[in-house]
Amino acid sequence: MDWQVSEDTVPSAPVTEADTRLMAGRPPASGAWQDGDPVGSRRFAWLGPLTTERGDVIPVTRLAYESWGELNEDRSNAVLVLHAFTGDSHVRGPAGPGHATAGWWEDIVGPGGPIDTDRWFVIAPNMLGGCQGSTGPASIHPDGDHWASRFPYLTIRDQVAAQDRLAEVLGIERWAGVVGGSMGGMHALEWGVTHPDRVARLAVIAAPPQNSADQIALNSTQLEAISIDPGFAGGEYYEAQAGEGPHRGLALARRMAMLQYRGTVELNRRFERSWQSNVSPLGHGGRFAVESYLDFHGNKFTRRFDANSYIRLVEAMDSHDVGRDRGGVEEALGRVSARTLVVGIDTDRLFTIEGQHRIARGIGTTIHGDDAVVIQSDFGHDGFLIETDVLGDRVRELFAE
Repeated sequence: MDWQVSEDTVPSAPVTEADTRLMAGRPPASGAWQDGDPVGSRRFAWLGPLTTERGDVIPVTRLAYESWGELNEDRSNAVLVLHAFTGDSHVRGPAGPGHATAGWWEDIVGPGGPIDTDRWFVIAPNMLGGCQGSTGPASIHPDGDHWASRFPYLTIRDQVAAQDRLAEVLGIERWAGVVGGSMGGMHALEWGVTHPDRVARLAVIAAPPQNSADQIALNSTQLEAISIDPGFAGGEYYEAQAGEGPHRGLALARRMAMLQYRGTVELNRRFERSWQSNVSPLGHGGRFAVESYLDFHGNKFTRRFDANSYIRLVEAMDSHDVGRDRGGVEEALGRVSARTLVVGIDTDRLFTIEGQHRIARGIGTTIHGDDAVVIQSDFGHDGFLIETDVLGDRVRELFAE
């Protein structure tokens, strides 16, 4: 059967040789990239100390990033691409040393693409708190141990502040475009509201104006799945042997999340009530195909992600409320001055299209009027990674002027 991967990896792909290598052996205590691992296409920016909204200080802050294209002389052609919750900076390129998965948006970013790297200089950072080279819980604290459970609570605004520092380090005063999907769309929206004069074009894709109580509730079950795994050990698991870390809880959290990322129509159509083995559903020892699908991706996920990062990033998503301390959502959205594209997926059950319509109406400068562009897709939230032909046309339109 062909396995489709979820949210932040290449969709509709069969199990590859890279998958087979990744799944070999017992799951590591953490799938985080660590110093000393192959660098791959990463570059690193050292940002100095960063103080969070809560007043916690990260004394040494680093963002890993990748880039494509050439920065022009006046640095006016830089585009910031922001990844989803469990994504990373690897927008383009094959899986290989340093990169567990292939590029997640190659149909959108590249030579001649909707974000044309023959014209634009594209930068994609791994977000603060992530586990693919940026400072996060798996990073080494100045005292020589892992940050682990000591890593501070982060907000979306803290992560955007780190991206702002990255722009400063790279000498980019104004972005030609800021583009993000899902959690990256939260970052993009914050950029448009916090720094309206520094964003020429803005694309907010499959992201809400604020995380709702329903979304926070669903997220809380994923965090509980991780925390009750005995291997989690309160977040202090980095010295554990392979197979002894919180891989069961992390895999279960991923399975829960995938049910929000995928569409009901797509899951029912693909799997129906098909059985994964020759054993009858009335007997013992067999599994429904959809169960096997979720297991495969949950287990694969533990090889490339970190449980503490998962928790900190979920907390950051839960903090998202573009109207907080700004007079409410509509008041905040009114600050955006960029030429803006807002896109929703009609079957998205994670961030429903009502949220994208609210963003579009509040901004008032969208390229399609007062409503968001709605993409029809059976794939649910993951549609923004799968329906790249339709989405690409809209993104190309945004960057045409």
